[in-house]
Amino acid sequence: MTTVHDDTEILIVGAGLGGVAAALAAARQGARVVLTEEFDWIGGQSTSQAVPPDEHPWIEDFGCTRSYRAFRDGIRDYYRRAYPLTDAARARTDLNPGAGWVSKLCHEPKVALAVLEEMLAPYTAGGQVRLYTGLRPTGASAQDQVVSAVELTDVRTGDKRTIRAQFVVDATETGELLPLAGIDYVTGFESRTETGEPSAPEQAQPENVQALSICFAVEHQARADHTIDKPEQYEKWRQVQPEFWGGPLVSWTAPHPRTLQITHRVFEPNPGDDALAVDADQSKDPGDTNLWTFRRILARDLHTPGAFSSDVTLVNWPSIDYFEAPVLDVPPEVAEQRLADAKQLSLSMLYWMQTEAPRPDGGRGWPGLRLRPDLMGTEDGLAMAPYHREGRRIRALETITEQDVSPAARGEDTARRYPDSVGVGMYRIDLHPSTGGDNYIDVPAAPFQIPLGALIPRGGGNLIAGAKNIGTTHITNGCYRLHPVEWNIGEAAGALAATCLRQGSTPAAVHADPAAVSAFQELLVADGVELDWPEGVYPY
Repeated sequence: MTTVHDDTEILIVGAGLGGVAAALAAARQGARVVLTEEFDWIGGQSTSQAVPPDEHPWIEDFGCTRSYRAFRDGIRDYYRRAYPLTDAARARTDLNPGAGWVSKLCHEPKVALAVLEEMLAPYTAGGQVRLYTGLRPTGASAQDQVVSAVELTDVRTGDKRTIRAQFVVDATETGELLPLAGIDYVTGFESRTETGEPSAPEQAQPENVQALSICFAVEHQARADHTIDKPEQYEKWRQVQPEFWGGPLVSWTAPHPRTLQITHRVFEPNPGDDALAVDADQSKDPGDTNLWTFRRILARDLHTPGAFSSDVTLVNWPSIDYFEAPVLDVPPEVAEQRLADAKQLSLSMLYWMQTEAPRPDGGRGWPGLRLRPDLMGTEDGLAMAPYHREGRRIRALETITEQDVSPAARGEDTARRYPDSVGVGMYRIDLHPSTGGDNYIDVPAAPFQIPLGALIPRGGGNLIAGAKNIGTTHITNGCYRLHPVEWNIGEAAGALAATCLRQGSTPAAVHADPAAVSAFQELLVADGVELDWPEGVYPY
């Protein structure tokens, strides 16, 4: 085992959407950046976790940063350049490659990866941004919340790399740097006494964390048999029936997220629907009636006849939500076993679909369902990384609570306005079933802002939160955790680190000075960040 020592101006740990956006923002200001990622693919939610973007209905026109829009445009341009689209599909300015109902831009993970790498290329080619994959943070040197160096371990070889930096952005999926650097943080459900949130419990529940999911993609070959070997834990998961589920977990049955009524969904591969007519607007229709088209990531009918024999759909459904136990702040071997159990749940769902699932024609099972490991970048066909909906969150200078974004809690249709806004976002407060035994919590939110204070830990220091680890609560994490919001958070974090570097300041000092905040906001606006919503947008 060897140890390599390195140094940079800004270290960004975690190259999910927030980390990539942070690196781009810092590099645009001229800073030297090291960007690290545990998995082989950068891009997090959009790539290694394989989740098509969850976005608000106005995303085509406003409500995201200019660089996030460039990411979205790049995905469409990639399909237009590389795929045999029909003339009608190619002509669509709002091309939805998968014609999925969950998003106006359902796409394959590897396409997002290619676009992100291309966006970084001008900076990585010249060495301004150095990207290392396969590195997991395992230690940190810190005093009084000033992180001087981070130790990272190569997940393949065990070799160590210690990186010194003047500023550090934690853009990991679960806030992994926080315990390593001694930064105060919270997990799970805060108490109502602490936050005043009407949906919070009387007592804090730190182990009560949203479900994680191990996603996978499948196509359907009607005349073939691609049935996988029976998963080791199939009998276990086949019998699991949560009290509030209305049936077995592994089934087409689940509570409706918004009404909690038991809902029986359908599954029909390659239904022959009009892919160009899909209107992916969850404010009108959640779109999950047919699970095949809900998160479809490749629609064969958008391409020339014969180019593809099947659609491809992404399985990220209630039936693969793993909420048996948390994986945060438990011994590594326990976390590893629970993630293995989550994989077994996903494989059990696939095996059930192939062998037992009721079909609309009265039959049982679709043996022609085939995993697409080539689209996941893995041998087993499951997503490269778990989709963590919730991780550790800093105790921040500003904590965003339910009464800041919920119309029901506020008694009005607008969210709290922040004088230190560094961006905007919008999504329902969408909490999946949790390890504490809670059902869905899914209620409207108002279009909201991202306060600068939510990115900065109490007590100061040089670490900035750059992903889902900002100062939200368990409840508001449910609307601040989605793709465009994470990107905006990361972009603001990278810009803040570069600004502090240039000015010889600290994040907390910038936040404490209204003039400095105003100047920072002017920089963000010039770089294409929207700080507020236009008139006429509404909760849903």
